[in-house]
Amino acid sequence: MTAVRLEKQGDVALAIVDNPPVNALSQAVRQGILDCIGAATADSAVKAIVLACEGRSFIAGADIKEFGKPPQPPFLPDVLGALEASGKPVVAAIHGTALGGGFEVALACHARVADARAKIGLPEVKLGLIPGAGGTQRLPRLAGVAFAIDVASSGRMVGMKEALAAGVIDKIADGDLRASAVEYARTLVGKPPRRTRDLIIPQHDHAAVEAQIKEIRKKARGAEAPVIAAQTVMDATHKNFDQGLADERKTFMHLLGTDQSKAMRYVFFAEREVLKTPHLEGVAPRPISRVGVIGSGTMGAGITISLVNSGMPVTVVEMAQEALDRGHARMKSTWERDAKLGRISAAQVDQRLSLLTMTTDFNALADCDLVIEAVFEEMAIKKDIFTRLGKVAKPGAVLASNTSYLDINAIGAFSGRPADVIGMHFFSPANIMRLVEIIEGAKSAKDAVATGVAVGKRMGKLPVVMGVCDGFVGNRILAAWRPVADMAVEDGAMPHEIDAAMEKWGMAMGGFAVGDLAGLDIGMRRRREFAHLRDPEKRDSGAVADAICALGRYGQKTGAGYYKYVDGKREVDPIVTDIINKVSADKGIARRPIAGEKVMEQIHATMVNEAAHILSEGIVSRPLDVDMVLLNGYGFPAWRGGPLHEADRIGLDKVLATMREVHKSAGKGYEPAPLLEKMVAQGKKFADLKPGDAQKM
Repeated sequence: MTAVRLEKQGDVALAIVDNPPVNALSQAVRQGILDCIGAATADSAVKAIVLACEGRSFIAGADIKEFGKPPQPPFLPDVLGALEASGKPVVAAIHGTALGGGFEVALACHARVADARAKIGLPEVKLGLIPGAGGTQRLPRLAGVAFAIDVASSGRMVGMKEALAAGVIDKIADGDLRASAVEYARTLVGKPPRRTRDLIIPQHDHAAVEAQIKEIRKKARGAEAPVIAAQTVMDATHKNFDQGLADERKTFMHLLGTDQSKAMRYVFFAEREVLKTPHLEGVAPRPISRVGVIGSGTMGAGITISLVNSGMPVTVVEMAQEALDRGHARMKSTWERDAKLGRISAAQVDQRLSLLTMTTDFNALADCDLVIEAVFEEMAIKKDIFTRLGKVAKPGAVLASNTSYLDINAIGAFSGRPADVIGMHFFSPANIMRLVEIIEGAKSAKDAVATGVAVGKRMGKLPVVMGVCDGFVGNRILAAWRPVADMAVEDGAMPHEIDAAMEKWGMAMGGFAVGDLAGLDIGMRRRREFAHLRDPEKRDSGAVADAICALGRYGQKTGAGYYKYVDGKREVDPIVTDIINKVSADKGIARRPIAGEKVMEQIHATMVNEAAHILSEGIVSRPLDVDMVLLNGYGFPAWRGGPLHEADRIGLDKVLATMREVHKSAGKGYEPAPLLEKMVAQGKKFADLKPGDAQKM
């Protein structure tokens, strides 16, 4: 099959890309576009050209099969140069998505007609790159500097109403897209082609753009590509087009070889690979037509919103009508806010509300194919719910707990039907966060687990399958590294110093700020609940947190925690400094200066060490499973690729040396993982491990 074919509609030639599934810019497509444009230009009967695509999308971007391989001619900038140079008007007919190189193709056309539902964008920054075929040079000429900086630095997709208002497209099709594009192309015949490269960039507000770039730098948290993308757009304002294009391409090629881009390309492929769970291959999920959710608090409401947004009818059960009313109001206000922001229509708000059934009748769950429990994290409550569910739920229904720590095997036993029980650990806010940990109990049926994965995908989540252990993957790693930060505070560092170092390193928030956000009372209750299980030979790291909580300082919700909050702003509090100094003195610790950057090194090493234990125990079988959890649920910077990818970059020998330092100061429980020691001895990287290898070493 030819990747691009040429058809005629009278005096208009249609160059039609047909490269399923998303018309990616493979070498054959690039050559095909070049050949078709050349043939149409040479045909005297052709007066105008329309570039269109078959299938569900316009050109959606680069061909991922060519990632990491030497580029093959014709190169995209050369194809676009020939397209733009055509003496006959060339119109892009955009439907579906036109992203990255696909959008650059459209920008090089003389005009753009789009389907009303189409999306455009330059997502290269999500791979640690910038556009490499003129995106940063052509877009500001059409839409202005501020718009181009926003699109190129964020990687976001833009809808057609916004694109039309910005001047990126010329027309939204009234009916049939190709017919509209052909009609529009005919209006351009006889006029000089409007070449984007020749347009004058509109004047911009210099102060506003400087502020915009400053904000981009702040949000990037160490990621290079967003800032470089913004700066490359700015280059277009003082360089001629050819120089700007050459410099853009040079920068693109440079970024292609950087550690950040390699990490983000690893993430790109890992996010697809993590969905292919080896031991579930070929296992069909159970059919799901209605879902039940127990609990309509913050977590239950968030889960319900995500389920309903994906088109699933949901029955929500609460103990009391008052709680049910609050949950309904919370969900309704979320959808109404989305409508006000233009994300959905008023009709969609009504349609989503119609999918909700709110009740205090537990027996209403009897017709649900999947029930997700989202109540308080106490085993006694879970026991009561799953004992009742085991009797009420219909045969074959999947019963899922949103527990973040508790034993799924025990919860399954309470139900009397453990084969139907799995964990589905969502992250708050559940209607926003992508990650869902799918917990497979010892007796969970494979098709029940596959159902959890399938529902997670349908909700737009990233489901990661794992076995049972305390805290599973994410919270287990958190429970390992957080005491390292706490001990560093007792030994001489300050919370704000560690938080600043973590954020500079690229973490979304520092650990102490996260504690204040989540609520310090959660950790306090957990320390009290499990105090009887604490090993007296292990160093206790909770004294500072307990002393802070003893003053009723539970974080942002009480206006004070590790920090004080004045008009919503986080500030260092001398009271906390006094508490820390007193705890250190009471423990007989001579405080010494400890750099926050050193603590961050130790935090990362501890993450890696605990991940090595998790892999050895077979909780997950692949290093990428760990990386995807930390990236999507715990604010780990994507440009580092996840803790294990970053460990490979640093060198596992260096990570092991840091872990030995941690063990020296933290003591029992922080011994270097045998897997980490073996990998260093054998010169292996985490990237070398195939599924199940860690358990064999």
